[in-house]
Amino acid sequence: MAVYQDREAFIPYSRKDIIELCIKDGKLPEGSLQKFRDFCSILLAYYHFKLHKTLEILKENYAPFNPDANTKYIASHSESQLTMMKTKVVQSFEKILEQGNFFPISRASLERAFQQTSLIELKTELNFDDFEEIICYCRGDIYKTIKVKNFFFRKIEKKIDIFERVALLIKCQNTEDTDGSENEGEESHLSPKKIYISLYKNIPKNDIEFLFPNVKVSMTLKDRLILVVPAIGAAVPIVLRIVPQLLLIIGVIVFLVFGPSYVEKLNLRANPEDVRNMTGVLLASSSLLITLGGFCFKQYSKYKTKQIKFQKQVTDTLFFNNIANNAGVFQTLIDDAEEEECKEIILVYYHLLASNTYLTPEQLDKKIEAWMEQNFDTKIDFDINGPLNNLTKIQGKIVRDDEDEDEISDIPLLTYDENGCCRVLPLDDAKQLIDYIWDNAFHYA
Repeated sequence: MAVYQDREAFIPYSRKDIIELCIKDGKLPEGSLQKFRDFCSILLAYYHFKLHKTLEILKENYAPFNPDANTKYIASHSESQLTMMKTKVVQSFEKILEQGNFFPISRASLERAFQQTSLIELKTELNFDDFEEIICYCRGDIYKTIKVKNFFFRKIEKKIDIFERVALLIKCQNTEDTDGSENEGEESHLSPKKIYISLYKNIPKNDIEFLFPNVKVSMTLKDRLILVVPAIGAAVPIVLRIVPQLLLIIGVIVFLVFGPSYVEKLNLRANPEDVRNMTGVLLASSSLLITLGGFCFKQYSKYKTKQIKFQKQVTDTLFFNNIANNAGVFQTLIDDAEEEECKEIILVYYHLLASNTYLTPEQLDKKIEAWMEQNFDTKIDFDINGPLNNLTKIQGKIVRDDEDEDEISDIPLLTYDENGCCRVLPLDDAKQLIDYIWDNAFHYA
């Protein structure tokens, strides 16, 4: 199967729309349309039930690591149990992300993104050694045009690369310095015993580091120049004003340490009589301290104002783009996985059902991609292996009126012939098979 660098496996239509798009394609007989809808309806119910079990298993293993838990335990977990449960959480989390057609971002890709800025112009630093586990998956790598202010405070259009969805799982190392504070010694708000999970939307690709809690931010060179250059300009007249007071103070120090003769030898401009007058010295010292102190406080206030503005930008990004956190993420991701699995199966089943010839997996993959592009101007990198495997795993019995169920073997919804071509059951048999599976989801004595 072809691999495209500029396409994703994500199908940007809902399950309902995919069903209607297949029906409107006009290749199914009029008498089969309702049967196709019925087949899709029971297929969706089956996968909803199937993935609900996955959700319950995931929640059960995540419970000891949930930072938002408000329930108690009747028995504590051993270290070996916690290790096993953590492994299951990580593996299940990655699996449902892949089922939802998310793609992983490697640490190398993250580090490259950290070196660039797009929307939030900040200098950032991130220590990956703070984390025991990092899992970052994304979906929807697109470009969006926004308006931002340039250096001259004019609004200009800027094209930025964003991820429509970002899922992040982190578990901190058992160390003290795992927070994102710039102040060393500040108590961390992250527990190494917990696993933190977040789901975001519309995150600029090169600003993804702001999703990590231990990111340290500082001003860029441009921002430092904006503060330093005016400071230098303002400091020049202040220095000229304090030179006489500074010479007077130096004269006092020389007078007290070496005596009056050294004051004259050094040719200091301060009057010896003024040096002997302590009132003048105190006034000069006070004037110097007030002038320098006021200037330093003014520059420090500018820096803190800029820092607060930066922090607000980061806070706005995290607050307004956050979809869910911790256990709340699972329900959203399970729903995404259910959507994607069903859409893929429906597309595969429809195209095999409507095709006049038998198709190999490679031919089927190209056919679906071309169908989406030609009819809906949507380019996707269809993942053919996933739905084919799922269709072969959907196995049940087709029981006729005069047959004994115990004597009938299970058959799959999809099989391969001797040439490697895919074959699916016709609609009537497919409906009966999936209905049999649904009826036998629970077995009670």
